[in-house]
Amino acid sequence: MFQGTASDVGKSLIVAGIARAFANRGLKVRPFKPQNMSNNAAVTADGGEIGRAQALQARAARTAPTVHMNPVLLKPQSETGAQIVVRGRVHGSAKAAAYQAMKPTLLPFVLESFTRLRGEADIVLVEGAGSASEINLRGNDIANMGFARAADVPVVLIGDIDRGGVIASLVGTKAVIAQQDAALICGFLVNKFRGDPALFADGMAKIAQATGWEPLGLVPFFADARMLPAEDALALDGPAPKKPRARVRVAVPILPHIANFDDLDPLDAEPSIELVRVRPPAALPGDAALVILPGSKATIADLSVLRRAGFHIDIAAHVRRGGYILGLCGGYQMLGRAISDPQGIEGPPAMVEGLGLLDVETVLTGDKTLEPVRGETSDGVALCGYEMHMGATTGADCSRPFARLAEESPEGATSSDGRINGTYIHGLFAHDRQRGAWLARLAAGAPAIAYDAVIENTLDRLAAHIAAQVDLDRLLRLAR
Repeated sequence: MFQGTASDVGKSLIVAGIARAFANRGLKVRPFKPQNMSNNAAVTADGGEIGRAQALQARAARTAPTVHMNPVLLKPQSETGAQIVVRGRVHGSAKAAAYQAMKPTLLPFVLESFTRLRGEADIVLVEGAGSASEINLRGNDIANMGFARAADVPVVLIGDIDRGGVIASLVGTKAVIAQQDAALICGFLVNKFRGDPALFADGMAKIAQATGWEPLGLVPFFADARMLPAEDALALDGPAPKKPRARVRVAVPILPHIANFDDLDPLDAEPSIELVRVRPPAALPGDAALVILPGSKATIADLSVLRRAGFHIDIAAHVRRGGYILGLCGGYQMLGRAISDPQGIEGPPAMVEGLGLLDVETVLTGDKTLEPVRGETSDGVALCGYEMHMGATTGADCSRPFARLAEESPEGATSSDGRINGTYIHGLFAHDRQRGAWLARLAAGAPAIAYDAVIENTLDRLAAHIAAQVDLDRLLRLAR
């Protein structure tokens, strides 16, 4: 099991890289995360949802993702509450305090899923959540040491040197956690190192001396991590890479409950596209060719933030200039005339006015659609992706569907001039032909890259990057 001294220390990437390295050796590898908190999720072939990081790790392991790889998924809907997904299906919602009391009832599901994966694999790579030193939450923990002790899994602790204080964070973890928990930690990794590794050799030795844990590797910063789907919205705050060949600007307002933001990654990977992520109070750039409203886990709340930020004014100006707009899932719902939440799914029951750019209305319902889809857009270009949404959208503009799925089922809506589109389909831009059609529509002046090849190549390079610094044979010997 790989735990961290904090969030965002690189646990997900470490597991993905090691999974690919072991898979390249011919081992049957399965990723596992007992409990995850993320609004960036993926749909599995068995019709459930798991954290996006576990889907990427499954790909790295060259195996199909299943709901057992992430049996408990928390999807924040407010500052204090979250939707609880158990083995891919909505289990309920709870505030933070109520969820702490609920966790012991979820541990049997977690252990059963882990046992199932362990039975079909040569090795299971487990990812912890947040920080191993959150001793205030240790009593009912199912994500870190609570799981490790229940499943008798040896732990490798990861520290992030890039944020500073890595010696204190690793040694401090040993100081605050229970002795029985500390005994499960067999070694540590220091991640995201920049510069000459010889300069930190003494640091590795000091950590080992102070903790009694084995130093398992000093992993250099992997700059191309940005090419892989990120799980944490913190990744959206990083500096955008410079693109000297970019010809088209695409603007995306970033709202508090943004979901499935990896929808944007394939566009961001295109050399001809400058993807501009805009947080309030900045304005959307006036020279954007396309504005994308991404998914949201709290559509009504995010629509309110959009208005307070003045993004609705920027969007209206963009429409007057003849620009394109694409609403994805929650963004599609925002484009309509109204959104109703009669059951209080996102909060108190309410009905709010939408942006009015599509002649449709949405009613939020308790049933959640989770399924892979294939079809083609109205211009005859093939697409594949997945649906993950609550709510039904109807109206006059649905008579001009964005796409037709299997058995000619219409999906989404399009304005009369064809410039405003809404769809529930996630993963749209990951399909090279579909993305290429958008590049042509926006006059990007370049063909679409082979996105799957980019991801596969990056995973192979990540595996080699980690294997050069971490003794993988030693990890196998330490595993039980």
